[in-house]
Amino acid sequence: MTKIADLRGQTPDQLSDELLKLKKEQFNLRFQAATGQMEKTHRVSEVRKDIARISTLLREKRVNA
Repeated sequence: MTKIADLRGQTPDQLSDELLKLKKEQFNLRFQAATGQMEKTHRVSEVRKDIARISTLLREKRVNA
């Protein structure tokens, strides 16, 4: 889980890269769940919440810029 304070210090480009990485991980987790290979089921909700955090920060930075 990523802390919001850690994310606030990053640039929008870094946040976009992190968002892309998390979306790829989310896709892989969905694929694992569909094929029954998932071991860490809690990771799905963690990734979803991290995506929401980063999306919110990117929106905040766009509005305040």
